[in-house]
Amino acid sequence: MFVASVKKVLESSVQKYLKTTIKSASFSAESVKTSTDHRYVVVGINKSGSKSDCEQLKYPLVWLRDNCQCSSCFDAPTKSRIIDWTKFDLKNAQPKSVSINKQLEVIWKDDHVSKFDFKWLYERSFTAESRQKYLDNHYRPKPMLWSKEQFEMKEFKAGDVFENDEALYDWLETLARYGVAMIKNADLTEDQARKLANRISFIRKTSYGEEFIVRADPNATNVAYTSNLLQIHTDLPYYEYTPGVNLLHCIAQTKLPGAFNMLADGFHVAERLKKENPKVFKCLSTTLVNWSDYGADGGTRFETIQRSPVICLDYEGNITRINHSIPQRDTFFSVDAEVVDEWYSALKTFVDLLHEEAVYFKTEPGDILTFSNIRLVHGRTGYTDTEGNVRHIVGAYIDWDEIYSRLRILANDKRMKR
Repeated sequence: MFVASVKKVLESSVQKYLKTTIKSASFSAESVKTSTDHRYVVVGINKSGSKSDCEQLKYPLVWLRDNCQCSSCFDAPTKSRIIDWTKFDLKNAQPKSVSINKQLEVIWKDDHVSKFDFKWLYERSFTAESRQKYLDNHYRPKPMLWSKEQFEMKEFKAGDVFENDEALYDWLETLARYGVAMIKNADLTEDQARKLANRISFIRKTSYGEEFIVRADPNATNVAYTSNLLQIHTDLPYYEYTPGVNLLHCIAQTKLPGAFNMLADGFHVAERLKKENPKVFKCLSTTLVNWSDYGADGGTRFETIQRSPVICLDYEGNITRINHSIPQRDTFFSVDAEVVDEWYSALKTFVDLLHEEAVYFKTEPGDILTFSNIRLVHGRTGYTDTEGNVRHIVGAYIDWDEIYSRLRILANDKRMKR
């Protein structure tokens, strides 16, 4: 199955990464030289004890000088560079000599001495393979996109995630790769979302507080607090720093028809557009949209506005965030009138594809649905509450920065145990 294959890929990549980064005793160097243009040091690093396994790795001299590990340049307890850049002279990033013994030693033009561990150098190699390994296995797990046909919900037991770091790691990595996972058998109390967030770090507070109750309310301040159809959307697109992950704990569920969750992988749909309709993709990834929320909650008034495209890209052109919410699109549309028709047509194409790729399911009491709020779109079909048959959800948010940090700590703990 799709999720089972995800786990195999995760385990394989993590094992491979750990194996290539923990054998510090076996790292040595066979040779060292400076390049003819005096910009690099080339070190022949051997990571396995066999001369046939020696790699010629190139390191910019200015980078080595900037990353000197001596106590005058680097504070080891905080792992922080403390080199004084007001006195940093690029002309001095030239060596008088370079040599290898148990470490790479560079004596610089100003007589400063820097020493570098070979394992440390190898892990920071500038090769394409090394850079990609770092990005996929340490910086952030690579997302695995899914279509409607590929979708399968990966489930974890609440007791395991709350008590066992291995289960916590598996849940968080599945969430990071796949974008969604279900926690089963949580207690039917309103503190479970907070308890889950505290296993990682802390809840992300918004205008609606730390935890929020989702129940049909005749005096609702948000469309989510009604029993009407909740169109597929991302939460809080009007925040510059949008909460990264949604936790939706089902305490009570209506047994009447309706109240089905809807989910679609927005990254997958955006990638489809990029291949099948690049003009639409460009329009949605370059046109700034005004997202807004006006109202009050808990006695606090707010008027939150953010301008960003529906499909957000990073500097390398990778999709990093989806913004979509029909109710939260402002009536102010600060673009040239000539592009409006094209943008509406593009949005319609995108929304139709989201619905084409959407999956439907109904959570049960004790379920905590967890999903990426910047990648997936979610919604809910309409329903009717009756006396004794009321839907009751407690929601909370966590930021991706805290999740990635926890994943790295857990991975390091796993590595130290081996």
